[in-house]
Amino acid sequence: MLKRNPIFPNVIELNYQLGRIIGCNVYLVYNGDQWLLIDIGYEDVVDDVIETIRKMDFPFSNCVGLIATHADVDHIQGLAKLKGILKAPVLAHELAATPLKTGDPILTFAKIDAQGIDLKMPPVDVDQTIDDGESISIGGLDMDVWLTPGHTDSQLSFRLGNLLFCGDNIYRDGCVGAIDAHHGSDIPAFIKSLTRIRESDVEWLLPSHGPVFRKDNQLLDATIKRLNGYLHMADFGTCATDWPLMDAWEEELNQGKMPH
Repeated sequence: MLKRNPIFPNVIELNYQLGRIIGCNVYLVYNGDQWLLIDIGYEDVVDDVIETIRKMDFPFSNCVGLIATHADVDHIQGLAKLKGILKAPVLAHELAATPLKTGDPILTFAKIDAQGIDLKMPPVDVDQTIDDGESISIGGLDMDVWLTPGHTDSQLSFRLGNLLFCGDNIYRDGCVGAIDAHHGSDIPAFIKSLTRIRESDVEWLLPSHGPVFRKDNQLLDATIKRLNGYLHMADFGTCATDWPLMDAWEEELNQGKMPH
């Protein structure tokens, strides 16, 4: 028997529980005799996670769901193996269902030829799609579903009282999940999602990577300001909405200005 070490009532995070980094954050939410997992990470951590759950005395048959916050390989590569062991339903947004079912290597970020990345992405069926405004019950404990697109179009967050499982929306250092057009990033949507988090009355943010932290509106304001700048920068390619430099240059050309 392994002593449970919850970070908040009804919430265990497996990296904290094990005292070492195993990959993305894996949250076990429980109440009464029911429990679920939010994300799993890579396939090679599944055995560790399963053994830890077993030692903490969570019966496998009482798992009510395996949630994919979104369909990126670093969150869900191990989902097919996990589902096979626990025989529990997979829950995700409908926009994540096809990449998960097909194991799409581009949309899941499993294959990036330019960087030599080519990861296995085992396909897995989504048993239940979930969307903004719905709730998930764990032994009578209700967790609200938020759709918070930006990093991907299927990014979900989950509110549990004063806690928000915020996915790849924001980390303790003010960084956000990767912005990349190939897997559905959308900067205006990202800003809207961050603004929703900023304006909420949640007190703690539980991200998909790195330490849990208290919601800091100054941090969120700075991140939102930075992303607003990204809208007008060539650095972000087709994720940007415009490039003011080109407008300025066109005006200079119309005026006949030459470099000096």
